[in-house]
Amino acid sequence: MPRRLFRRFAKILLCCLAASVLLVLLLRWLPPPGSALMVERKVESWIDGQPIDLQRDWRPWAELPDDLKVAVIAAEDQRFAEHWGFDMTAIRAALAHNERGGSLRGASTLSQQVAKNLFLWSGRSWLRKGLEAWFTVLIETLWPKQRILEVYLNSAEWGTGVFGAEAAAQHHFGKGAPYLSSQQASLLAAVLPNPRDWSASRPSGYVQQRAGWIRRQMRQLGGSHYLNRL
Repeated sequence: MPRRLFRRFAKILLCCLAASVLLVLLLRWLPPPGSALMVERKVESWIDGQPIDLQRDWRPWAELPDDLKVAVIAAEDQRFAEHWGFDMTAIRAALAHNERGGSLRGASTLSQQVAKNLFLWSGRSWLRKGLEAWFTVLIETLWPKQRILEVYLNSAEWGTGVFGAEAAAQHHFGKGAPYLSSQQASLLAAVLPNPRDWSASRPSGYVQQRAGWIRRQMRQLGGSHYLNRL
């Protein structure tokens, strides 16, 4: 009986692994119809008794502005072009910071954020972290860097019910994503750590300061020339 149960469990596990590989491979070319985070936010709104409408319109890579691409990299993952899904330098720095106490600091790369937002739930359990690592490896193995950034920009949360660059540009600035200025792109990147409490269209002093820092980092990275490394 234990042997049969083990074999059955092994078969189920192998089927799940194969299905996850196939799903990630298909999404290399097909736009994701949504994300796990969008489902989570919708369910939360039902539970709270305040249902929200989700806003999201897919923009392909060529229609996403270079300033927004570089701004997000500058804000969230400056070694995006070099690492293979996990920024070990940032992880070691975060661990050292957290050991000293104070507020917890994360070290998630854009690839990890895509894995979490697209396929998983929020939380800090070891199970979710393990699945996040698995999907991150798949994404980095099966997708080019441009595709990872394209999916990120179309899936990131930029306000209550606002997902993706196009919806964010319309919601905050009343224009399409291709027409964002460098300053507007940096403001959108600045609110990514806390998009439901911070606003790109009504930025606080801290958000404005952070956006200015992001613009300086964009210049140091080489601006749109950085994208040639992806």
